[in-house]
Amino acid sequence: MIIHDFSTENSILNQFLSELRDHSIQKDTMRFRRNIERIGEIMSYELSKTINYTNEIVTTPLGKKEMSLSSDSLVLCSILRAGLPLHQGVLNYFDKAENAFVSAYRHHKDNQDEFDVIIKYLASPDISDKTVVLIDPMLATGRTLEDVYKVLKTNGFPKQLHIVSVIGSQEGVDHIKTIFPENTHLWIAAIDDTLNSRGYIIPGLGDAGDLSYGQKL
Repeated sequence: MIIHDFSTENSILNQFLSELRDHSIQKDTMRFRRNIERIGEIMSYELSKTINYTNEIVTTPLGKKEMSLSSDSLVLCSILRAGLPLHQGVLNYFDKAENAFVSAYRHHKDNQDEFDVIIKYLASPDISDKTVVLIDPMLATGRTLEDVYKVLKTNGFPKQLHIVSVIGSQEGVDHIKTIFPENTHLWIAAIDDTLNSRGYIIPGLGDAGDLSYGQKL
């Protein structure tokens, strides 16, 4: 796996990430969503440098100009519901991409620490021979991405895979390295050291879905 860890370099992305982590600032849900969206935009610009391009002639009011334009067919796949703000950030830059959505959530039976990943919904185009971007803001254990990838492959096998996340755990990153093809790109704003007993990233930022859209039952 090819890992692009944005925390290893100084950039304005760190300002947005610090506001996502800050327990007082993150109470502003609109700002929280927008910061995730802006991180998605920054990552998408960097991701765009790795896809394929072809030369095309563009006609202006005064003449013609040859330009290098993206030739890949992209499918953006978001994991509901936490993935929606990040999905929008990526879509802002890849506005011609097709889109897929997967409903996946943790089920803690009897409120125990152990959990199963429940997938109840998939809306996706054919992904055969396309570039798929899997979008999930929190890469905790990596099991959700693993199960989503298995379900998504029922609609074809992609040419190239990218994963876009905001924060991951080292354990989760190590896990998906064993699941996804070697040439998969992981774009991530930060990798934290540990998980707690319930599989949440420490220090992380909390529950991205709840912070974006309010608490669920």
